[in-house]
Amino acid sequence: MLTSGAVAARVRAVGVVPAVRVATAHDAERAVEALAEGGLTVAEVSMNVPGAVRAIEALAARHGDALLVGAGTVLDPATARQCILAGARFVVSPALNTRTVRLCRRYDVPAFPGALTPTEVVAAWEAGATAVKVFPCDAVGGARYLAALGAPLPQVALLPMGGVTLDTAADYLRAGAFALGVGSDLVSNDRLAGGGRAIAERARRYTALVADVRGA
Repeated sequence: MLTSGAVAARVRAVGVVPAVRVATAHDAERAVEALAEGGLTVAEVSMNVPGAVRAIEALAARHGDALLVGAGTVLDPATARQCILAGARFVVSPALNTRTVRLCRRYDVPAFPGALTPTEVVAAWEAGATAVKVFPCDAVGGARYLAALGAPLPQVALLPMGGVTLDTAADYLRAGAFALGVGSDLVSNDRLAGGGRAIAERARRYTALVADVRGA
């Protein structure tokens, strides 16, 4: 079992955390495996997906450490615990629930709670967040906001989510993003309709972009 630190290091190395929100648990499994085919071996399955916990459990059993599957849109510690016991390697939330963060720390699982303002970000960090999901980042200035937020808080790992696309991803990385939270620009029901090839190809483009920006 990977430690929280090892999982966080893998997330940063991959550089993208795709948010999988599709119609069914089976579709979620297909989407995550298509992402991995394209080089993105980290993904969160949203609790909005019917049967999301089953999908996490199936993926964890099938791929082990080769594919780090997390739980997304987790709103409370009970759900976080259920996902962790199913095999989730990290937990992502749209907002800060300190009890959820404490639960994740108890299980040595990274927690990425959501926050937006400097006060919220610091509160999440002090609560024990591994990284803070800045959401919805695009609504308050996108990469420029992330850079402004990170300037006085260099010790806080920031994960922007909301409006991250292939057109904006490089700007977010240059602004200091720990990794990028990417939603429908990468995974959607429409992209999955072709058997996952469109998702895998999109994942390859994100993988190459992260390598290019960080290499530069």
